[in-house]
Amino acid sequence: MALRISLYAIAALLLGAHFLRAGNFLMVAVCVASPLLFFYHRRWSLIALQLLACCASATWIAVAIDLVQMREQLGQRWTAAAIILGSVALLTLVAGLLLNSRKISARYPYRGTGESGP
Repeated sequence: MALRISLYAIAALLLGAHFLRAGNFLMVAVCVASPLLFFYHRRWSLIALQLLACCASATWIAVAIDLVQMREQLGQRWTAAAIILGSVALLTLVAGLLLNSRKISARYPYRGTGESGP
């Protein structure tokens, strides 16, 4: 379970670094704070983490598309950048999907009860 949480934290920090480079400090704060939701053991926090991972993956794909288009227009090589950003998008998506495991779900009950599902 620690590996899954660590992978998610790395993905969040990578996205935070992207927003820091862009100067968007509000999104940096969201990215850095999002792994703190692991400490709040409610089902909605786990769902929020998964949604954030999906949105982060979509962000990486959009950044990759923009970068590839820009480099094509400038006549520069773009394959390495596309591979790197695609890998980061995949890592982020996998980090979110790994939060669907039974072990993680058992720690995040529905509605404050001790139950792990319907």
